[in-house]
Amino acid sequence: METMNTERTFRKKRLSNEQLISIHGKIPPQALEMEEAVLGALMLDSNALTNTIEMLQRGFFYKEDHQHVFDAIRKLFEKGKQVDILTVTQQLSADGTLEKAGGAFYIASLTSHVVSAAHIENHAHVLAEKFMQRELIRIATETLHDSYEATTDVLDLLDRTEQRLLEVSDKNLHSDYHQIGELMDEAVTRIETAQKSDDKTVGIPTGFTDLDRMTAGLQRGTLVIVAARPAMGKTAFALSMVRNMAVDFQCPVAFFSLEMTAVELVMRLIASESNINNERLKKGEALNSWEKEQLKSKVEVLKNAPIYIDDTPQLSIFELRAKCRRLKQRFGIKAVFIDYLQLMHATGDMNRNGNREQEISTISRQLKALSKELDIPVVALSQLSRQVEQRPEKRPQLSDLRESGAIEQDADIVSFIFRPEYYNVTEDAKGSTIGMADIIIAKHRAGSVGDIRLRFKKEVTRFENTGIAEPDSYGSALQANTNFDNNGNGALIMQSKMNQAPQQLPDDNSDLDFGNEESPV
Repeated sequence: METMNTERTFRKKRLSNEQLISIHGKIPPQALEMEEAVLGALMLDSNALTNTIEMLQRGFFYKEDHQHVFDAIRKLFEKGKQVDILTVTQQLSADGTLEKAGGAFYIASLTSHVVSAAHIENHAHVLAEKFMQRELIRIATETLHDSYEATTDVLDLLDRTEQRLLEVSDKNLHSDYHQIGELMDEAVTRIETAQKSDDKTVGIPTGFTDLDRMTAGLQRGTLVIVAARPAMGKTAFALSMVRNMAVDFQCPVAFFSLEMTAVELVMRLIASESNINNERLKKGEALNSWEKEQLKSKVEVLKNAPIYIDDTPQLSIFELRAKCRRLKQRFGIKAVFIDYLQLMHATGDMNRNGNREQEISTISRQLKALSKELDIPVVALSQLSRQVEQRPEKRPQLSDLRESGAIEQDADIVSFIFRPEYYNVTEDAKGSTIGMADIIIAKHRAGSVGDIRLRFKKEVTRFENTGIAEPDSYGSALQANTNFDNNGNGALIMQSKMNQAPQQLPDDNSDLDFGNEESPV
């Protein structure tokens, strides 16, 4: 009976380290000296803190004292406060865990274990490995005891064990950002394999003339929301801006994709840049000689672009902030794109009550805080509610923002993508809507609102200026200061065309010869 009760306890409650010791007669894998060195480095070196806080977890620390110290460090980091011996001690005291953490003297002694903070990332990886070893022992032990339980559903046990094993790797082996050059070879390999098988604008330029004129570019410290119903082209619009900023103006950009994989995004960029139908590339349809040359040259253009892609699924706002700080520190990113807001989640106390609206509100506030902290624009894509579809006129409005009105409140700019053609409207007051998209600036904290019409080439998932023959012509009328410093200072000077006679440019680029060496592409 005693054994049965013990087994039932194992099923309902996670085994502690002490229970594992009593069961196996061995101390679980640990590295106490490295734990002390890591905590000491976090309190001594702000760069070490920024570079490693995102990869560390409470469970990485075997000793309970160290777990309390890490909790205090993480709380201070989340609040944006300075982390040192005094602030950590004060936070522990405020939490009522100072004595559990060993007292003020022990906190101070942790820094004496730091030889150099330069190796903290290696030490953090060791702690992660020890933690995963402990987790595997714990899961195996609990599974063993549950297997002896007569009332256990074996299929349920298998499913639960598989899920827990996957969680060990998913939570502790995070995918990180990828420089686009690292992904390009894989994307090109996929294409080849498929073929073988059956005024003045100040701020960060988007490359869209009218949009830059209305918004004065993407301003530092601002939160920009780009919202639309599914299939309107949110990701395509964001990627078009990323491409223009990185390729035309050499502006380092980070793109966080919670929906698509990094390679899928690169495939889209390749299709857009080479002007070759995305479906043809994916399905492996044969390319003619000039298309192959075009593909090769455009791949080289993108390969050297300062674009950093992170496709971590179910990204938390805490992880995003840590990743962005590291990207800003290492590569000097000037803008952050997130696709998309509703797929993110908060952490800790933020979502403990299970209220999704409050969670989205927290995320939007944190995104605004992130833009101000890093002094760069943050562009977040967002879904719209189904209310749009219920109105005779399908044009979106601010009240359609999904799940939280806080998005409208926190954002500096709220824009919508609206394609009348999608709703079988082929003409409006501006003329033909075929192949066109309206960017509706519904809120602009520092400027005017209004509509901007762009050309949308669905087959290559690209947005273009109307009346512009080719995407590479975006920069032809612009004089850009691409000498952005580490603080994000820099400006795009765009000559006004208001007093100039309109140029006769072709309406589309369907007849352009991309294989002609004299082409500006």
